[in-house]
Amino acid sequence: MAGVEQVTVNDDENGMRVDRWFKLHVPGLGFGALQKLLRTGQVRIDGGRVKAETRLATGQVVRIPPLDIDMKDTRPLTTRTMRDAADGDVLSRMVLHEDAKVIVFNKPAGLAVQGGSGITRHVDGMLEAWRNAKGEKPRLVHRIDRETSGVLVVARTRGAAVKLTAAFRARETRKTYWALVRGVPKKREGRISTWLVRETAPGGDRMRVANHGEDDADHAISHYRVIEQAGQALSWLEMEPYTGRTHQLRVHAAHIGCPIIGDPKYFEADQNWELPGGLQNRLHLHARRIVIPHPDGGTLDVTAPLPPHMVQAWNLLGFDESAGDEI
Repeated sequence: MAGVEQVTVNDDENGMRVDRWFKLHVPGLGFGALQKLLRTGQVRIDGGRVKAETRLATGQVVRIPPLDIDMKDTRPLTTRTMRDAADGDVLSRMVLHEDAKVIVFNKPAGLAVQGGSGITRHVDGMLEAWRNAKGEKPRLVHRIDRETSGVLVVARTRGAAVKLTAAFRARETRKTYWALVRGVPKKREGRISTWLVRETAPGGDRMRVANHGEDDADHAISHYRVIEQAGQALSWLEMEPYTGRTHQLRVHAAHIGCPIIGDPKYFEADQNWELPGGLQNRLHLHARRIVIPHPDGGTLDVTAPLPPHMVQAWNLLGFDESAGDEI
């Protein structure tokens, strides 16, 4: 980098720490080197000295002294790794909505959102392929289970991530899921309210319904409606989680006696029950739609098409997909 650079802080960087700002704008500058520049006054904000933990405000001007590293990574796609290119291509095929602040993906069943034990490929890691010119990677703002398909919202910028995360925490979003379950609930629609707690089981951690006041238990509330049914054997539920606990809808469906088809953790079939012919033994739970305030104002409303194994089930059972969207 030759010469002094004067860079103006934008809206998405408002409130960001100086060291974090430099990590985005000058990713090749180490923390120790930045500290030296700050101590010697070579880095200044609106002409004044600052510290690494100082928080920036929109419109402020950051003075960056001459450095022997590039301001940003300008490598063309051809110099990226083969894996980055492949991940970027997969992500592109998953896009349902994209603008300057938000990306909405239709996550396929079986793809994890984040890493964990035994997980080598996940959305968070794949997003490395979509870092912008400042080195900023799109950010996850919520999660869905690995075997659950459907709507996944990602923020393009830090500012968008802050606003979207706040909307989820304030429950200003509406998340609609579709599930194929065993049996038919006694009530056509209802509210499920329980306490859930994590427990260790032979097949890995799982959630169970707990008593009110039990240690580490969290309150969970879901709403459901029966859209269609195949006799008394199977039914199509629309489910909306009011809270966002781990495996919440899967536990709640089982709690009302209608576990989700293909759920390896919470479907406990009796000896007389068999998976109907033609249905795949995969989790039939899909994040169908999300309605959420957009960071720039207005409302973002996105719907995800069913995954192949659920399309197969709907065709086999004669369910009309449009019937769900009418409710």
